[in-house]
Amino acid sequence: MTTPINLNKARKAKARSAKEQAAAENRAKFGRTKVEKSLEQARAEKLTRLTEGHRLDGDPDKQG
Repeated sequence: MTTPINLNKARKAKARSAKEQAAAENRAKFGRTKVEKSLEQARAEKLTRLTEGHRLDGDPDKQG
């Protein structure tokens, strides 16, 4: 014969593991350090400056 299980404990364990999984996903998504955030922002600003530097002057529709 099998041993009976406590359904209340099983339900709580399942909820606990789901909560831990959500916490791990949030840590991966939002858990960046201040240095990482500032580095990413600096890279984005540099890319924007580089792109704007290669932009042609004037509107191409009005030239022709």
